Amino acid sequence: MGIWACVDGSYFLRMLAPFSRHTINVSILCAVLGAGLLMLGLLGGGGAIRQSKCQLLAFFSVVLAVFVTNIASGVVTLAYSSFAEGIIRALATEMLRKDYGTEPMVTKVWNATMSELACCGYSSYADFELTAGTFPPSCCRSAAPCNLAEAARSNMQGCFRAILQMLTEHANIVGGIAAGIGILEIAAMTVSMFLYCHLDNNDG
Repeated sequence: MGIWACVDGSYFLRMLAPFSRHTINVSILCAVLGAGLLMLGLLGGGGAIRQSKCQLLAFFSVVLAVFVTNIASGVVTLAYSSFAEGIIRALATEMLRKDYGTEPMVTKVWNATMSELACCGYSSYADFELTAGTFPPSCCRSAAPCNLAEAARSNMQGCFRAILQMLTEHANIVGGIAAGIGILEIAAMTVSMFLYCHLDNNDG
């Protein structure tokens, strides 16, 4: 994914939420995470093949740290969801008012998102009031040129609500993926600790 983002950053950016602008940073992050997962797999597999207690213990510790981090991040997200929403709202609204209509990539990503989700702005059409009068067609229900009055009459929902509704509709899939990742992490820790203890018994 990191290589894909580096080679075709524009398409990768369209696949992201409209709040991300630093495609290069995202691509580097994906590449680093992929390399880290590869090294972690080699560490666990090498420890099992070579029967190295040190490598198995290191693998167990790293997976345990990742598992605890996942649990902690989930708890923090639930506990401070309103705080995080406020930060995202401020950043997205500022970017929208500052760059929409002037930055081609930001404009293209927002237009694609609003067209796909049938929404307008982050919160509402009011996010476009400071964009030199530029209102996208998605903010109006009629085929006439979209302006402030028409956008106010249409009163399309904001994209945050649309995204939240989409996530709610697919909550089972998101929860299933999260549970599957957690089960895989627990299984990896269980197998590594079993091998570690098994090596202890063989040594005895």
